[in-house]
Amino acid sequence: MSQISPPSSQGDVGVLLAAAGTGERIGGEPKQFRLIGGVPMLLRAVRPFAQHPRVEQLVVALPAATVHSPPAWLESIVGARLQLVSGGATRAESVKVALDALDPACEIVLVHDAARPFVSPETVDNVIQIAGETGAVPAVPVTDTLKRVDRVTGEVTQTVDREGLWRAQTPQGFPRAMLERAYATVGADACSGFTDEAALFEAAGYRVRLVRDSVRNIKITTAHDFEVAEVLARS
Repeated sequence: MSQISPPSSQGDVGVLLAAAGTGERIGGEPKQFRLIGGVPMLLRAVRPFAQHPRVEQLVVALPAATVHSPPAWLESIVGARLQLVSGGATRAESVKVALDALDPACEIVLVHDAARPFVSPETVDNVIQIAGETGAVPAVPVTDTLKRVDRVTGEVTQTVDREGLWRAQTPQGFPRAMLERAYATVGADACSGFTDEAALFEAAGYRVRLVRDSVRNIKITTAHDFEVAEVLARS
């Protein structure tokens, strides 16, 4: 694929892909470039959005060292519709840099983890629909029993009631104007304390709605996750 094709209609959605991590827990090349079923993980993460008719632009935040010397397959698809930027020291910083680089025509913003290569088109559609009005977070209900543990002794201090608890996933979607105000309201120093954009959005006083997602939309963090991903790629 030499380039990302233009949207089939006028797009109003911009997608920010957080891919600036180094993958130190796994070792070897950056995990976002590793192959899953013969396809780089980052490319798998990009495809559902590149194929969506409402997506106008994708901005990928990468480690600074790779922005100017990306893998050949990635360099071949960079263009007006897909841009690369140098990520920051934290996820929040990387997303803010990508947001600043986004085309002004994108009135809805989706933020996606490049380490989630199996997001479904249905999830993308549902998030975009809600994100036209307020924050949208794909999530799955917690099914395991949860234990709170003392960090020093390792002893269980509480069994947490899982009723009403959900695991947040991505892509998370927001009206662009609200997301930009959230960054401005919370402030740059405080943003680094948030592990996802929905938490930042909530801290600024905005509402977030859940979108029921699939458990297939896994986040790849460990070597074992890559083994699971290979199975999912074949299914």
